[in-house]
Amino acid sequence: MEAFDDIRPYHDHEVRPTLERLLTDKDLLSVMAKHRYPGLARQFSKAMTWITSLALKYKTRNIHNVRDFQAIIEPYLTRVIKTTTNKVSFSGIEHLTKDSAYLFLSNHRDIVLDPALVNYALYLNGMETCQIAIGDNLVKRPFVSDLMRLNKSFIVKRSLSGRREKLLAFQNLSAYIHHCIDSGQPVWIAQSEGRAKDGNDQTDPAIIKMFNLSRRDRQTAFADNIRSLNIVPVSIAYEFDPCDCDKARELHEKQQTGQYQKADNEDLNSIVTGIEGYKGHVHVAFGKPLTQDFDDAASVVKEVNQQIHHNYQLQPSNLFAWEAISSEIDQPVQVPGISELFPDTDLEKKRDEFTRHLERCPEPYRPWFLKMYAQPVINRFRCDKN
Repeated sequence: MEAFDDIRPYHDHEVRPTLERLLTDKDLLSVMAKHRYPGLARQFSKAMTWITSLALKYKTRNIHNVRDFQAIIEPYLTRVIKTTTNKVSFSGIEHLTKDSAYLFLSNHRDIVLDPALVNYALYLNGMETCQIAIGDNLVKRPFVSDLMRLNKSFIVKRSLSGRREKLLAFQNLSAYIHHCIDSGQPVWIAQSEGRAKDGNDQTDPAIIKMFNLSRRDRQTAFADNIRSLNIVPVSIAYEFDPCDCDKARELHEKQQTGQYQKADNEDLNSIVTGIEGYKGHVHVAFGKPLTQDFDDAASVVKEVNQQIHHNYQLQPSNLFAWEAISSEIDQPVQVPGISELFPDTDLEKKRDEFTRHLERCPEPYRPWFLKMYAQPVINRFRCDKN
C-alpha cells in the first residue's frame, strides 16, 4: 500500500472499476432517483431506480479517467452557476502564475461550491484545478466517498479519537499536502474545520501547525516550510446563502440547549441545498501568495485573516443586516453609508429582496440570520482600521 492510499483521490486506472461499483450501489441509485424524479420515485421506487441506473450507465459509458469524469461535471457546474446566481466574479487571479502550484486556504461557507468555484476560476484561466480536502464526516456513505475521490478530493480524518492516531493522521495529511505542491498539484483546504455558520471567517491555528507537522524533523525552518506551500488566502462571498435559515436554526439551538444533533442525511441535504439554492452575486477573491518570513503559526493566521477579511466583497445584503444589528455591537465599527459603498445599485430593490429572504426565516432564528450576514462587515472594517 502506498503512503497515501487511504486518503488520496483515485488514480486514472481506478476510475472505471469505481464507476462500475457505483452503478450498482443501491443507496446512490435511490438518492439519484428521488432527486431526478421526486414524485414518481415515491410511487414507483424500483422502476425509477432501474431507469436511473440505465441513464447513469449510458452517461458514464465513455469515462475512463479523472479528466473524463471532471469533463462530465463541468457542464453541470456551469448550469448551476447560470441558474442559481445572477453574477459570478473573480479578482486577484492576476497574482498567480500558471506554472506554480498553490495551496488555496479559503474561507468556508458551502460544502461543495466553495472549492468548485475556485476550480471554476482556475479552469477559466487555463490553470490546473485543485485537489480538494474534505472531512471524513462528509463521506460516511461509501458512494459519497467514491464520488468525492473520483473528483480529485482527499480525506481529512477528523473523527479519530485517540491522540496518537490523530497525530499520525495529521502528519500523513501534512506530508500529502506537501507532496501535492512539490509535484505541481494545487490544493484547496478550508481555513478551519467546518463551515463558518455564523459568518465569522477565522483561520484555525491548528491548520497552520498541521502544515508544518511533516517537516518538523527536517533541518528547514518554519518560515521555509510555510513559504514552500505557496499559500494563497481565498475569500468567497455569497450575496445569499441557500443554507442560511438552516445555519441560523443550528446556532439558535446550540445557544438554547448547548448542543445540536445533526439528522442522518443533514450533510447530504446541505450539499444539495447549497448547490441548487439561489445565491445572487458570488465573488471569489484570490489574495497574494504568502512569501514573508513567518516565525510561527500565529503570524500566518494573522496574515491569512487580514487578507480574507479585506478581500471579502461585501454585498448590500451584508450592509442591510449590519444596519439591523449595529446598535447591539459591543465594540463599535465605523462603516461607510450603504449608498456610498454601492453608488450604482438599486438599493430599494436590493432591500426588498433581502427582506423577503429574512421573512422566510422563522422568527426565533432571525437574530442569528442577521448576525451571519453582518459579521463580514464587522470583520472587514475592523481589519481595515488595523
